[in-house]
Amino acid sequence: MAHLSHTPPTTTIGTHSGEALRIERHFTTPGVHPFDAVEWELRDARIGHGDKVSFEQRDVEFPKAWSQNATNIVAQKYFRGQLNSPARERSVRQMIGRVAGTIADWGRQRGYFATAEDGDAFEAELTHILLHQLAAFNSPVWFNVGFEEQPQCSACFILSVDDTMDSILAWNTKEGMIFRGGSGSGINLSNIRGSMEPLRKGGTASGPVSFMRGADSWAGTIKSGGKTRRAAKMVVLDVDHPDIQEFIWCKAREEDKAEALRNAGFDMSIDGDGFTSIQYQNANNSVRVSDAFMQAVEKGESWDLIARTDGRAVKSVDARELMREIAEAAWRCADPGVQYDTTINQWHTSPNSGRINASNPCSEYMHVDDSACNLASLNLMKFRKADGSFDVETFEHAIDVVFLAQEIIVGASSYPTEEIGKNANAFRQLGLGYANLGAYLMSNGMPYDSDAGRGTAAAITALMTGRAYKRSAEIAAAVGTFERYEENREPHNKVMRMHRDASYAIPEASLDDAALLAASRRVWDEAVELGEEHGYRNAQATVLAPTGTISFLMDCDTTGVEPDFSLVKFKELVGGGQMTIVNRTVPQALQTLGYSDEQIEQIEAYINENGSIVGAPGLAAEHLPVFDVAVGERAISHMGHIKMMGAVQPFISGAISKTVNLPQTATVEDIADAYIQAWRLGVKALAIYRDGSKTAQALRTDAQKGEDAKPGAKFTEEELEQAVAEAVAQTRAQLAPARRRMPRERQSLTHKFSLAGHEGYITAGLYEDGTVGEIFLTDIGKEGSTLRGMMNSFATMVSIALQYGVPLETLVQKFSYMRFEPEGMTSNPEIPFAKSMPDYIMRWLASRFLDEEIQEELGILTPAVRARKSAQETAISLSGDTAGPSGQAAAPANGAAQPAASALTDTPPVVPARMTKGNFGLDLGPACEQCGGMMQRTGSCYTCSSCGNNTGCG
Repeated sequence: MAHLSHTPPTTTIGTHSGEALRIERHFTTPGVHPFDAVEWELRDARIGHGDKVSFEQRDVEFPKAWSQNATNIVAQKYFRGQLNSPARERSVRQMIGRVAGTIADWGRQRGYFATAEDGDAFEAELTHILLHQLAAFNSPVWFNVGFEEQPQCSACFILSVDDTMDSILAWNTKEGMIFRGGSGSGINLSNIRGSMEPLRKGGTASGPVSFMRGADSWAGTIKSGGKTRRAAKMVVLDVDHPDIQEFIWCKAREEDKAEALRNAGFDMSIDGDGFTSIQYQNANNSVRVSDAFMQAVEKGESWDLIARTDGRAVKSVDARELMREIAEAAWRCADPGVQYDTTINQWHTSPNSGRINASNPCSEYMHVDDSACNLASLNLMKFRKADGSFDVETFEHAIDVVFLAQEIIVGASSYPTEEIGKNANAFRQLGLGYANLGAYLMSNGMPYDSDAGRGTAAAITALMTGRAYKRSAEIAAAVGTFERYEENREPHNKVMRMHRDASYAIPEASLDDAALLAASRRVWDEAVELGEEHGYRNAQATVLAPTGTISFLMDCDTTGVEPDFSLVKFKELVGGGQMTIVNRTVPQALQTLGYSDEQIEQIEAYINENGSIVGAPGLAAEHLPVFDVAVGERAISHMGHIKMMGAVQPFISGAISKTVNLPQTATVEDIADAYIQAWRLGVKALAIYRDGSKTAQALRTDAQKGEDAKPGAKFTEEELEQAVAEAVAQTRAQLAPARRRMPRERQSLTHKFSLAGHEGYITAGLYEDGTVGEIFLTDIGKEGSTLRGMMNSFATMVSIALQYGVPLETLVQKFSYMRFEPEGMTSNPEIPFAKSMPDYIMRWLASRFLDEEIQEELGILTPAVRARKSAQETAISLSGDTAGPSGQAAAPANGAAQPAASALTDTPPVVPARMTKGNFGLDLGPACEQCGGMMQRTGSCYTCSSCGNNTGCG
């Protein structure tokens, strides 16, 4: 990472108030290296699709227990050295040894350990934790520690700006340097005077929204000049700023502009001339609201907008109407989100050193301006005992080791600006968190949206943060408190007592694991007691980050605080390829619920076939909520997400990066109510994502369809068609299957194709009404080859299915995106990339015989779809790979959601693809820009399940 300046590593750690730290061994034995206690094997790491191989490294060494997916991601992202050079890392031994060994050496040099044996014990324990996937650091640590002389280890930054031109220009420079290094930052622009306020030398000010235009262009230019991912940035404005309404609507109005330009004939593709005038697309916006404002909303009172220069009220607005504007803009374009300023600063440990004004792009890190935070996450499933109870002792020890490692990193890291480096060392903010919460709850038969789920999550989170602060107090006793602790002693200790009191407010009836609840309370008593005596080494201890890439490193089924994304997942195969399997959490949950092995196998088979557990044989109806997931037929409600945030927020130092989904049918009132409910539950920041809000949906609302209905009509045309279709389907279901044979003479359509060098012909035979009834495949492979035989069998099966009335759409949904060799580039510009021959064949049939909506959903770029897309490509927020923060509504990074490999085309699809294999309902993200694979929402951003490319903190 390039730096404006850097803070060199220190060689001492200040005044000691006691002897250095003793490190107990829990996982390891003296004289036995952790690497010698696991079984290793050589593999090939490969990321790509058919002929397009984005990364390959052969004969890499990994623990046998690590998955192929983790192998691919770790080798590509975290092995250091030039590929194919002798210096290139090729083993997890080297990677973990580099990181754990370097951190341990830093600790030895800085006097953290009482004896040499304690330093050796720390290195061994940390090595074991990383090797066995119990925890992982954020990506900059894996990238840089032990490889760079002065490594940048933090992923999260907060900047500041004053109401002067020098400060505004400096903001752009600092932000640009952070973006250049691939990181992101957040900033509150409320110090900048409003556009109606006067300047000292005459005239009126430009206002913060005007300066946002320049900063947005700057961010986009730096991204396009040096990085493949868009700059990640958060922009915050206080709700009493004179320009707050302009801020609320700035992104939504750009959608109107995009539509007008498109109608005028401008090229509005991403690289088109017209698109360059669409602004505010690189930033995520959040409104800072106070308790006073929220109370005014509840009471329907007026709200004053305050001048920045003299503090006078320049305008009064209706608070309730202003909240509606926030919600309406979020409904239209997923921006802005809300950050609850009063709540945030009530839990601030260092208020005497400055208030909390902003957050990082993912919105989980919130502390003073010009500061940084390094992250690490624990894999909760690694602490699940065989009986489902939580392994408190092991969890606490892992926290002790990982938290100490993060603390050591602070002083040895470099930072992008001198002020950030100074504050990082003065406050020593850390961000310990966890992943796999959703998997842990499901494996224990607990619905995510339940009192039991929330109670368990609260107790685990309380235990984590309490133990982290206890460890911070122990480190303070050994090496001293953080530099700014004394001026914040009382407020800091007050917040610790607030956390402790909250642990005693967890309802005992909400969880069965009494030992876990007791431990979460005990540890807070200890943390408060030790802190009162010794102070604390760290102003911040924990956050809940999205954990995108590192969750794959740890082979987690779920990310961050999220529920399971879906009941099926994509499994990477050795040497390339991918298959769909039922998540391993599902059989664990069924076993916990008392199902037999035979029943579990039947339910797994059903899910694998249908992508949904609804209707699974032998499954009790009361157990369905256990398997509710983020998307699909039984998606968790938005209040289920918000209640979980409210349950764990009192036990987090920072905030929570979280995806809160609402259905497409959600109203503006629903969003406004969600913002109010989150405030009442004590959440610090909220991101709302309405399904479809990142597309041109705001330009063609469903309400417009209803307006065309005649007054007094009992049914709309759409409702009538649906009723007829249901009646026909019901009648057909009562009849025995009947074959509709093809006429003796029939019309046909023949198509020549080439897929990854394999050529052939598809012939579709048609009924008299023009519908397809059979397909033939010719010249595919050599005569007598397995490929030709299998494809001819496939064609026969499809033909019989069509003649027995199976809808073509169902067959297309079944076989599209099925992945195996041969796969790769095609000669068809409408389907430029195919994952297999069945994928290509079925999507070609869809391109000729199905409607435009299905073609668009499947990424088939027919001329009609391309024309339709031009109206949509720039009406979305297009936040690129910007990390969508939890505290703002542009949560999903890269709003232009696309199906797999569409990034390889000139005009990629924008509507989120739905892999509706059966009822999978996988709401996919954009095509990964690194490998073309399918990305999934992780927290407030996206992560590629094939290569690990992540759009936010992770």
